[in-house]
Amino acid sequence: MAAPSLKTVAKNKKAFHDYFILEKFEAGIELFGTEVKSVRLGQLNLKDSYCFIKDGELFVRGMHISPYEKGNIFNKDPLRERKLLMHKREINRLFGKMKQDGCAIVPLSVYFKGPRVKVEVALTKGKKEYDKRQSIASRDAGREIDRAMKQRYR
Repeated sequence: MAAPSLKTVAKNKKAFHDYFILEKFEAGIELFGTEVKSVRLGQLNLKDSYCFIKDGELFVRGMHISPYEKGNIFNKDPLRERKLLMHKREINRLFGKMKQDGCAIVPLSVYFKGPRVKVEVALTKGKKEYDKRQSIASRDAGREIDRAMKQRYR
């Protein structure tokens, strides 16, 4: 049996800039029909979204899913809180890390795994300004090295 195909719909590039990624998890997401249709069309933004735990359940806030054009009365609020589906022990582990280490949970990407919509969430620690400058400098240095190597082997 072949592995289900993965189709990435949206990535949160800002999360990689603002946070150190400590651990990644896969979670399902509770969506309504018209929201799934909008996600299939790629009408989704993760830019300022974050996750929080309330009453032992994991939710995402700030994820914008544009209303489906042909959905009339069945469309939901684009910025509503959406429940993420994870095992209870994983949620409890994340909650403990958040309280103990001062970490945050941030959605990194949304993708289709077969017919299901999945969210990749990460346990993250915030970067300071000097960390951001350092990562930008190292990325630029890597690009310069790649350019020099490309020029040399032409």
